[in-house]
Amino acid sequence: MASRGVASYNEPDHNPPSKASLPTEFVQGFRRLLKDAMGAVDSASGKSLGDCIGVYAFYDYDAEPIYVGQTWLKFRDRIGRHLTGQRSDTLAYRILDPFEVAELEFWPTEHLRDDPDKQAKLNAIEYSVYRQAILDSKYKAILNEKIPPVSQLVEAPPSHRFNLVPEHLREDREHPDVRIARRAETLARVSAVAHERGEVSPGLRRVIVIQAVRLADLAAARLAFAEGRARPSPDAIDVHALVGTVLRESEADDGSNN
Repeated sequence: MASRGVASYNEPDHNPPSKASLPTEFVQGFRRLLKDAMGAVDSASGKSLGDCIGVYAFYDYDAEPIYVGQTWLKFRDRIGRHLTGQRSDTLAYRILDPFEVAELEFWPTEHLRDDPDKQAKLNAIEYSVYRQAILDSKYKAILNEKIPPVSQLVEAPPSHRFNLVPEHLREDREHPDVRIARRAETLARVSAVAHERGEVSPGLRRVIVIQAVRLADLAAARLAFAEGRARPSPDAIDVHALVGTVLRESEADDGSNN
């Protein structure tokens, strides 16, 4: 008997569906929330956030910071490359799993657009946000392949933070078994990049270690839950003993910016 499911390829001739209707319900909901975030207004400049420049950060389902970046492109363009499958080094190297991003935060810096010292000032904001993310992380490390240029710490401009996960789908997407499987897949992919390319940055190899720690921590928490034990402390793994400093690039790296 022929299948009559929505994904069936055995249906009679029909009008082609719209491209927007083809992704899964989760992807469609994620993109709607991302679009809403981009459409929100930055009160300081009066522009939509999607049209602003500045610093941004991604957080996972535990509100754990996982990545910080800056852009002179519009947020809409830069973040779209990260989160909607378009070309970016972060995706090309398999560093970031877009489905692990549950929240997005913007620090718009439209006031710097015509500032003659704009790059140094944006670097300072990015580095300050990055340092705060390190402090807020239970691992004291995040998934940046390239650490922002060391700069004087400054007060970041007001930020805007948004949820990107449809509430009615959150329980399924944040299930630890789903996240363990995806995290393991991401680790395997970024490790394959290092194997296949051979000559990769120390930063990429650092990301492999941090992603392995994130995977081990979540898997250990799941095991403890199954056995009725308390979740192990993140201090059970000394991340800095494994990767060294995460506050500046190593001398072996090329020191290029995000």
